Amino acid sequence: MATPKKILVPVDGSIQGCKATDEAIFLAQKCGAKLDFVYVASEINKDIPSHLVFDRIWTKLPQNIEAEKHVETGAIYKAILKVAESEGSDMIIMGSRGLGLFKGAILGSVSQKIIEEAKIPVMVIK
Repeated sequence: MATPKKILVPVDGSIQGCKATDEAIFLAQKCGAKLDFVYVASEINKDIPSHLVFDRIWTKLPQNIEAEKHVETGAIYKAILKVAESEGSDMIIMGSRGLGLFKGAILGSVSQKIIEEAKIPVMVIK
């Protein structure tokens, strides 16, 4: 795998999403990559506004890392893959579970769908 230059990080305000963010920041610092953060608004995370999630991330973000915010709607995994393609991402780093085991079981695992359908490497953080 080549050194990533543009990393997409799906975020939802969950603990796993925060761990993925920390790992993405670490990797971006090591290889000089740009970060794209995507929040997909849905019924699942309707109680967590995107600006709260992004504000928390931006307080951790070192000033030497270039980063961009994206807000999407629709099917979560499809929106993530759409942003990955449109932004020219060469890697996705995401949490293994989002907002909970019960919701994940009902909807299916977003991370699993991303792994199956992504055309670029995917790192799943536990």
